[in-house]
Amino acid sequence: MSGATRTALRASALILTLTFGTLSLTGPAHAEEPMPNDQGAGREQEGGKDNTGIYAAARIQYSGSVTKDGSTGNVASTDVNWTPPPCWYAPYLGAKDFKKKMSEDLERQLSTPGMGGTAGSALGQTKRHYEDEFGWDGSPGYKDYNVENDGKGMFWAGVENPNEPDYLKRTSCTDLPFWVENGEAPPARYEEAIKPEMLAALAYQHMELPDTKVTLAPEAETKVNLPTWAWLDKAVFDEVQATAAINVPGFNIQATTTAKPVSLKLQPGTEDAETYPASGECVINADGSIGEPYAKGKADQTPPCGLKYLRSSGNGTFKLQATITWDIAWTGTGGTGGDLPNGTFGNEQAVTVQEIQSVNR
Repeated sequence: MSGATRTALRASALILTLTFGTLSLTGPAHAEEPMPNDQGAGREQEGGKDNTGIYAAARIQYSGSVTKDGSTGNVASTDVNWTPPPCWYAPYLGAKDFKKKMSEDLERQLSTPGMGGTAGSALGQTKRHYEDEFGWDGSPGYKDYNVENDGKGMFWAGVENPNEPDYLKRTSCTDLPFWVENGEAPPARYEEAIKPEMLAALAYQHMELPDTKVTLAPEAETKVNLPTWAWLDKAVFDEVQATAAINVPGFNIQATTTAKPVSLKLQPGTEDAETYPASGECVINADGSIGEPYAKGKADQTPPCGLKYLRSSGNGTFKLQATITWDIAWTGTGGTGGDLPNGTFGNEQAVTVQEIQSVNR
């Protein structure tokens, strides 16, 4: 397909979006829904089709430690320049169902009063692209919406990431739906076609890390200049996994993102404090724990992980911020895998610091 053809079809896609709604498979983040289809797309299937013969549109299914409402999880990437994909292309509909949906929409728009000029021309070009063997400029088209190949592949369409705040990025997958044979990879020019590494990033975006509270000794209430020990037991501090998958006829991929805890950062909530070690970064021990539990007889020792307040919190409290850093990697379909940016998640704990009372005789 020539560059001019793709430009014209992108313009057609934009007009379609503006006139009768996005071509993206938008919906809740927990399961991206197809475009409206009254014929049953997305129903329970038998052998790849439901009892109406409708192929289901692709939905990303999330499992493991992920948010239950489809919202963004609680992991913050340490790389401020890294973001999950704002949109992607994924399997949409089989040929017969795509013909029904697209032809109805095109006819409705072409018959709209005042639909002429550039808009009408672009819609006409799109109609020819899917109805004729060759497009308006002689480039390959889809004769009768490729119905003769129904069941042998699917049309793919743009999907918006509903958790992407930037509207322009979220709506940037503007190519018209294109055909992909079952078992075949999408054409290389569609760089945003869904792939395992993109699923891994989406699993990362929806990952929910445990709300682990750091154990302190003394707990919640300490004294000025008294070392406070901090630690996390391995039993409550283990790796977390989240999986994202697409399973439709002829196309099945998945990716699992794994987060492993590596360190704990303590921020006392006031400048009048010291941390142990001085950086405030407590590394993970060989057994998977962090820090060391306080035990009787250690009052005069310096904790391997902890802090010391140098002044009283008065009538209030200091907000101790305990942030865990997680090493994040992924594995996916076809032996794929790699690293993702480290993630962080922190909790606030209220700490009361009192002056040590002394008696003068």
